[in-house]
Amino acid sequence: MAIDATNSLGVYLRDRRIRLDPVAFGLTGGRRRTPGLRREEVAQRANISSTWYTWLEQGRGGAPSADVLDRIAKGLMLTEPEREHLFMLGLGRPPEVRYKPTDGVTPRLQRVLDALDTSPAFIKTATWDVVAWNRAAAAVLTDYGQLPREQRNILRLMFGNSRVRAIQEDWESVARYVVGSFRADVARAGATEEVTQLVDELSRASAEFERFWRDNEIAAHNDGLKRIHHPEVGLLELEFSTFAVDGRPELGMVIYNPVTAVDTERIRSLIAAR
Repeated sequence: MAIDATNSLGVYLRDRRIRLDPVAFGLTGGRRRTPGLRREEVAQRANISSTWYTWLEQGRGGAPSADVLDRIAKGLMLTEPEREHLFMLGLGRPPEVRYKPTDGVTPRLQRVLDALDTSPAFIKTATWDVVAWNRAAAAVLTDYGQLPREQRNILRLMFGNSRVRAIQEDWESVARYVVGSFRADVARAGATEEVTQLVDELSRASAEFERFWRDNEIAAHNDGLKRIHHPEVGLLELEFSTFAVDGRPELGMVIYNPVTAVDTERIRSLIAAR
């Protein structure tokens, strides 16, 4: 038998509500017949009508808007995964991404990067700032640790760093692809202000970026082949794949795997030289 989504939403709302401790909200007055907050207390915290909230729990409130679900999530103090589940039950889709600026990653995620010995890998934000990388990435792509924090941005490097530009086999094609991929990410980044500032900055600094941006091309940044001419070891062929970071929708992991054994040995020699 199919599960009624509205009833599932109601069950979930009630379950989250009764888990809350009234004392944590300063609600200590009188004995309570049931655990958790009362429905009217959640409705007040969410700034919605207590009647409608009751209907939602009873599976007869109709389809709530994203704004209402957001307010209920705050009222129930849901975690980000719980908020996402609430949206899936209420609207059948995840919420819009909330952009959260970040300066780094957890030690566990860094260990994932470090385990990739000869595969350059890094983690980027929704605005394409590189916030973590491994030794292979520093040796092959860019030594991000030697750059000021604000310069660890893929677009700034592509359009403003002469070394990064020089190692690309076909810089214009690569740069156009990067801009198209970035544009595709922008739509779901949830970082409108940050993206606008970056695009304005790059447009002023680079006529080529401005031209590519105005072309409005979209490119999928999922996987592909990258050929770079490294000044120390020559041509390197790398297959790249992009992965979402579970629980961190604002982050993406990019991994470059050497295509041949020769590429692997060349990367290993670069790492050893460091």
